[in-house]
Amino acid sequence: MNDVSAPAYLARLNEIVDNVTTTQLDGVHRAADIVAGAVRAGGVVQAFGTGHSQATAMEIAGRAGGLIPTNRIALSDLVMYGGEAPEKILDPRTERDPSLAQRLYDLAPIEAQDVFIIASNSGINGSIVGMAQVARENGHPVIAIASLEHGTHVESRHPSGQKLPDLADVVLDNGGPFGDAVLPLPGGGAVCAVSSITAALLAQLLTAEVVRRLLEAGDTPPVYLSANVPGGDVHNDGLLQRYAGRIRRGG
Repeated sequence: MNDVSAPAYLARLNEIVDNVTTTQLDGVHRAADIVAGAVRAGGVVQAFGTGHSQATAMEIAGRAGGLIPTNRIALSDLVMYGGEAPEKILDPRTERDPSLAQRLYDLAPIEAQDVFIIASNSGINGSIVGMAQVARENGHPVIAIASLEHGTHVESRHPSGQKLPDLADVVLDNGGPFGDAVLPLPGGGAVCAVSSITAALLAQLLTAEVVRRLLEAGDTPPVYLSANVPGGDVHNDGLLQRYAGRIRRGG
C-alpha cells in the first residue's frame, strides 16, 4: 500500500532538499556573483514568475530579510499599470501567451544594469520563455529557477521551441520531479508538491551569498527589516529612497 502521510512527505522532501543543497551550490555562487555585481552597479533584481512560481518571485522581491533593490514583475501588472480589464489575467492559461512578455517588460521600471531572476517549475510557458528572451535581447543577465527533470518531459509552449533553461546564464534546479508532487496515489497521480519549498530555499541561499559578497566588498547590504518590528518602516523607507521609481510593492 502506498504511504501517503506527513512522515512520508518529509522523508521525500528531505531527500530532495539534500540533493538541491549538494548539487546547486556552484550555481548559487555563480548567480550570486551576477546579482552582487548588479546591485553594486546600482541595479535592481527583476523577479518574474507565473502560477505558483509567483511565490518564488515574492520570496525574492520585497520580503523581510531580503534585498531592497528587488522588483516583482507579475501578470497583474497588465491590469494595474497597463489598463487591461481584470478578465485578461483571470484565465490561468494567460501565462502561456508569449506576446505578453514584451508588454510586461515595457510596463516595468527597468534599467540597463538590472538582472532578471525568472522562476518556472516547467520552464515552458510562453510568457516565461518570452520574458527570458526579452531580457537577454536587452542585455540583462538571466538566472532561472526551474525543475530540470520536469522540463525534459514536456515540450515548450513558446513558438521558438526554447525553454527557460535554454536562455539562462545560470540555471538553479529546484530538484522537483515531473509533475512536482512526490507521493504516489493508489489510483494514479500524486500528491504533495515540493517546488515552492525548494525554490524558496534556493532564493534564500542566493540572498545569503549576495549579502556575503557585498559585506566582503565593504558595502552595507540594502536589506529589508520586517515592517512588523519597531523601526522597520523607518529603516526600509530610508533605503527605498535610493531606488525611488524603480521598485513596485503593490499587487
